[in-house]
Amino acid sequence: MTTPLKKNRIQSIDLLRGIIMVIMALDHSRDFFHAQANLDDPLNLATTTPFLYFTRWITHLCAPIFVFLSGTSAWLQSARKTKKELSRFLITRGLWLIAVDLIVITFGTTNNIYFSVFVIQVLWAIGISMAILGCMIWLPFYAILITGLVIVLGHNAIDFAELHHDGNYPLWWMLLHKQGAYPLWEGHSLFIFYPFLPWAGLMMLGYCCGKIFTVYTPERRSRILLSTGFGLLIFFALLRSTNAYGDPLHWSEQKNGLFTFLSFMNVQKYPPSLLYMCATIGIALIFLGLVKQANSRLAKIFIVYGRVPMFYYIIHFYLLSLINTVLFLSRGHSFADGLKGVEGLPWRFIIPGEGYSLGIAYLIWISVVVALYPICKQYDRYKSSHPEKKWLSYI
Repeated sequence: MTTPLKKNRIQSIDLLRGIIMVIMALDHSRDFFHAQANLDDPLNLATTTPFLYFTRWITHLCAPIFVFLSGTSAWLQSARKTKKELSRFLITRGLWLIAVDLIVITFGTTNNIYFSVFVIQVLWAIGISMAILGCMIWLPFYAILITGLVIVLGHNAIDFAELHHDGNYPLWWMLLHKQGAYPLWEGHSLFIFYPFLPWAGLMMLGYCCGKIFTVYTPERRSRILLSTGFGLLIFFALLRSTNAYGDPLHWSEQKNGLFTFLSFMNVQKYPPSLLYMCATIGIALIFLGLVKQANSRLAKIFIVYGRVPMFYYIIHFYLLSLINTVLFLSRGHSFADGLKGVEGLPWRFIIPGEGYSLGIAYLIWISVVVALYPICKQYDRYKSSHPEKKWLSYI
């Protein structure tokens, strides 16, 4: 028989969240500065290198782990909020995240002052999933768990319908499960990077996973997390080997064993396939099961980023965008050239084929992460010392 444990902040969660926030900035640095970023897919086995492939694949961990941990954090908040308070917080914060993604992040990533393209990315997916979870927490625990499992395990059945679909998709379908651009009004469109259905299911499972952190002892919790994590990776390997279900991208034998392995691991993110979620969340659960303490100096640095993820997320985009604009102008282009952009590309101040080596992108990534550390630390201190300011929980 288990009994609820005394509430303590779980540092392993903050540590994992901080690590993925740092890794996330690597992908965005590559998008902004690598010369090949807007010319080819780094996961294209015909043109990629193992290092470029790894640079992109490692960042696959970020979005699913963050969404999953957002659900887990919602469960942990239930220890200090009533169900009504938690429901209201999840719904209002979810709607706030959608607004931030549509306006603040769209501008921060596109530099398009005309907002001719609205881009909805991970904050949109988190926001709509959070709002849905805010409604669902009134249901019994197992109803949420079963709903999450049905979505995560079953949503790839939609792939078969999309495979035989002709013509355009309605907006509701694209928001649910199909990445792409949708025309709004003349000269404006909505680009849906993150169809939300699988993400909503994943957040529900993260919420249910939170129970493991509040009910079981650390030793028992570690065993559950490790066995579940390794179980997900084994399930991934077995189902992936069949090429039958779980991901629309089939793997195939390549020119050598390494590239065959890269093909095997090349799973779909937009929307996240069942196998994509198994591989990434499996790794996350193993990490949480293995980490007993987070007291090292390096761990404490990562924890700072993990405690203020929203603040860090917004600031890092604007800093990367500012650096990109300065470098764009330094290459001899005018400000007007940057605002004009390239036809078919939503991002301004970027010309496909221009940019720098992958090594330079890494250098900028490290510099940005280091530069943001004191700012994030100061904000974390301010946020922690002013619990009465409820609006801080939204940023």
